[in-house]
Amino acid sequence: MSELATAKRIVIKVGSALLVGPDGAADAAWMADFAADLARMRARGQQVLVVSSGAVALGRRRLGLGKRISLAEKQAAAAAGQSALMRAWETALEPHGLACAQILLTRDDTEMRRRWLNARATLDALLALGVIPVINENDTVVTEEIRVGDNDRLSARVAQLVGAEALVLLSDIEGLYTADPRRDPTAAHIPRVTHLTPEIEAMAGGANTTAGVGTGGMATKLAAARIAAAAGCATFITLGTRPGPLAAVEEGARATVIEPDTTPAAAYKAWIAGSLSPTGALIVDAGAAAAVRRGKSLLAAGVTAIEGRFDKGDAVLVRDEAGVEIARGLIRYVDEHARRIVGLKSAAIEPALGYTSGPMIHADDLALAASPQSA
Repeated sequence: MSELATAKRIVIKVGSALLVGPDGAADAAWMADFAADLARMRARGQQVLVVSSGAVALGRRRLGLGKRISLAEKQAAAAAGQSALMRAWETALEPHGLACAQILLTRDDTEMRRRWLNARATLDALLALGVIPVINENDTVVTEEIRVGDNDRLSARVAQLVGAEALVLLSDIEGLYTADPRRDPTAAHIPRVTHLTPEIEAMAGGANTTAGVGTGGMATKLAAARIAAAAGCATFITLGTRPGPLAAVEEGARATVIEPDTTPAAAYKAWIAGSLSPTGALIVDAGAAAAVRRGKSLLAAGVTAIEGRFDKGDAVLVRDEAGVEIARGLIRYVDEHARRIVGLKSAAIEPALGYTSGPMIHADDLALAASPQSA
């Protein structure tokens, strides 16, 4: 399918049922085949991130635990299984000259602005270096209050975090059906969904409920697709057990595509413009105001004054010298440091602070005001 072949940044969720064999060990043959699929996409310039389950299942085997375990034992299994999981990924990817890096997230990392900004910067750096991030929820320390809950939703949050154009949820079924095809022989496959409606979501009620070691199901996949759609990301649900599952989808193998509601960039800008409460303001000179209106980053040299208190990653207003709001965005410095670099050229920031985070607000993190708004 063309959306998958042309997407620049792709998040792929791999569940425990695919990664872990009947003996409780990593399925080396499946992972080797899947690594070849990833290498093919990387060779044509696509950036890929893998959200990988499997740590708890592998850790259970290592620690000799059964399937019915307490929360503390699950966290212990996750701790013991993470190294085994990463070793399995490294073994699979190394023959293709690909490096991977482990990223452990909690819900706070995808919802709190400062941690969100830091997580995105780390992932962007890894992707720029050609590394494949292997992401999982930090089950070793996470509590019920800060759990994402399942890796389907986590993968959607990651897609939102990095501005991915495509999210692939590898499953033990070929996509969404009107009913569970394992129970209803008349169930029809749905190849494309333009918009998730209550009627569509009701079809997931009993589907995909028999996965051996995973915790997800079709309902969680549609919940993930809803998050992804709002972030401008298309979702593909397809069978992961077939050889080269990603290539197979591109060649027309059965899958369900859930279309996005917008584009990643537009969704991100809308989030900045309408969902965050500004905690401060930057006053800019005429040159900086004109540059921001043209879609450029806001540099410290163009800032004349700072108002309010804010932390790195907080939303702030950008006002011109007449007090008119021209934009709002995510600041890259705490207020104390921002005040120290007002008016400085970019080359002078590191000597002044001992570090640099680049512009005051990067163009990607700026949303222009819809209409002039006076203070």
